[in-house]
Amino acid sequence: MTAGRTGPETALVTGASRGIGLELTKLFASDGADVLLAARSEGKMESIAEDLRERHGVEAAVFPADLAEQGAARDLYDRVTDAGYEVDALVNNAGFGVSGRFLETDLDQELDVAHLQVQTVTVLTKLLARDMADRGGGWVLNNASMAGFAPVPTSAVYAASKHYVRSLSEALAEDFVDEGITVTALCPGATDTAFMENGDFDESATGDGDLMDPETVARAGYEGLLDGERIVVPGRLNRFRVFLRRLMPRKAYVRAANRMQND
Repeated sequence: MTAGRTGPETALVTGASRGIGLELTKLFASDGADVLLAARSEGKMESIAEDLRERHGVEAAVFPADLAEQGAARDLYDRVTDAGYEVDALVNNAGFGVSGRFLETDLDQELDVAHLQVQTVTVLTKLLARDMADRGGGWVLNNASMAGFAPVPTSAVYAASKHYVRSLSEALAEDFVDEGITVTALCPGATDTAFMENGDFDESATGDGDLMDPETVARAGYEGLLDGERIVVPGRLNRFRVFLRRLMPRKAYVRAANRMQND
């Protein structure tokens, strides 16, 4: 890190073209960090990158990638490092959900969900955290979702994958203490992004409820990361729901999660 600088110098954000990922990218850039944007939509990212350069005077580079594809995470790492960037903040944000009864949902879509949340998050974190450790520290922010606290029968694979992200994040937060690497799991509830429509969540009770705005969610995650928090749950109602999880019998909590999704 540059002498006198306490925050990240270069951040890689996946899913950076919209929603929470876009807002996080803006926050890093506004604090003077160079930003590396990774998502599928190259044209949209180029426009975002140009705006960030003009507004904040930072370097902004675009790395088109479909991180649901086999080998895409390793390829992204290789392209970033071959370009000479030293990433000291990683944001694993890319993802989408699938909503519906397990026997009726699309298997290939669910395999992509699992790949994004398990393999992609693991590969990018492993490779970049090794580099961070060699340089004396860094930051990892994983978008783990409220779905990572309870099984959700009509989003079974998505919720299970988010359990993995949350568990991995908490384990690595402790594992990396001596490496100087902060790991934070951001656990938002329903948020007003394209995610809701793309996963058919807009047709569920979740989509009909009060949605948080992505800027508020991103800021909570960003500030929590810099403060060294291991779990960030934006919103009082969401924090209350997490608290209830500790009090309710497991089966009752799962049923409640199902009702929240579908009633």
